[in-house]
Amino acid sequence: VPRNYDPALHPFEVPREYTRALNATKLERVFAKPFLSSLDGHRDGVNCMAKHPKSLSTVLSGACDGEVKIWNLTKRQCIRTIQAHEGFVRGMCARFCGTSFFTVGDDKTVKQWKMESPEYGEEEEPIHTILGKTVYTGIDHHWKEPVFATCGHQVDIWDEQRTSPMCSMTWGFDSISSVKFNPIETYLLGSCASDRNIVLYDMRKSTPLKKVILNMRTNTLCWNPMEAFVFTAANEDYNLYTFDMRFLESPVTVHMDHVSAVLDVDYSPTGKEFVSASFDKSVRIFPVDKGRSREVYHTKRMQHVITVKWTSDSKYILCGSDEMNIRLWKANASEKLGVLAPREKAAMNYNQKLKEKFQYHPQIRRIAQHRHLPKSIFCQIKEQRIMREARRRKELNRRKHSKPGSVPFVSERKKHIVAVVK
Repeated sequence: VPRNYDPALHPFEVPREYTRALNATKLERVFAKPFLSSLDGHRDGVNCMAKHPKSLSTVLSGACDGEVKIWNLTKRQCIRTIQAHEGFVRGMCARFCGTSFFTVGDDKTVKQWKMESPEYGEEEEPIHTILGKTVYTGIDHHWKEPVFATCGHQVDIWDEQRTSPMCSMTWGFDSISSVKFNPIETYLLGSCASDRNIVLYDMRKSTPLKKVILNMRTNTLCWNPMEAFVFTAANEDYNLYTFDMRFLESPVTVHMDHVSAVLDVDYSPTGKEFVSASFDKSVRIFPVDKGRSREVYHTKRMQHVITVKWTSDSKYILCGSDEMNIRLWKANASEKLGVLAPREKAAMNYNQKLKEKFQYHPQIRRIAQHRHLPKSIFCQIKEQRIMREARRRKELNRRKHSKPGSVPFVSERKKHIVAVVK
């Protein structure tokens, strides 16, 4: 369509666009209904989850009573239940080809299971069982080879065909809570220990590379699937830290918004955002380069969120919590699901561009950022703001009444790092 862009013929273009942007932002908040459904069937708290590498609609979950369930997300039903372990299922991961999956539990065993249900008359039995000497607290599979890693009081690397580990790596004396393979540089591993360390290992050298010690314990970490050296760690001090493994002296970004310990973190497949689960009964979505969350999800019934996963098509988020439910959320709260007409799609793209253009305008920014929070979280945020302000005042006073230069300025990024050991 030929158009004449002469400003004399189109007066008041910006005010008109501003009004449209304001309406688009208001409508986005009106249509923000992120909760889709809950998958119930577990008889104890959901402790861990795993994604199927080949099938979008399949997800696995393990509970605190040793039960593993396989779910079909399109039907929102459980398609198979296995009594896998005595006690907790501590960790689970699927094989990269999607034919089998591994679980570890409190009964000191590592078990490999078929992904398909057993035939009629067949017993529900694991393909392999490895009996270890200590309790395993986590497991992760290599992205390309038949190798997996478990962690407990040390990190063990196993070949699928053997019943003893190929190599064991340890650095420090404390138990290790989680271990993760890097999806790009597939021979790199990261692990979190309860003595506040994040340790990086190289599988080829079978030695630890370096470690960073933080002020408080890190519960788990997740590698960015798009940037080989970047990972995000979920910490007990209510923050998440995004590190570049080449420069561990200070994190790239400190993500603050939770008001209790962060228990799990998972990246979106685009590598632009990640989702975190917290003890404060909420799930938050953070952009990688921002310190504040763009979205917070909560329901009245949801208790402490223990595990969270972002589906491989980047559209949905799954979270498992204490009160035995797995909840399915939209990753984009106001997104319309289903088939879109071409005009709808064009209108959506236009509105999106308008919102980006006017995003820093006070009125639009206020509407876009406002979220209703549960009273407990709201009060804790207020309380922590007061505490932060008091700490800042105290430091200012101390600096004012000390010799110049004796109380140095420490940036927020450096505050939480104790040391880096190579």
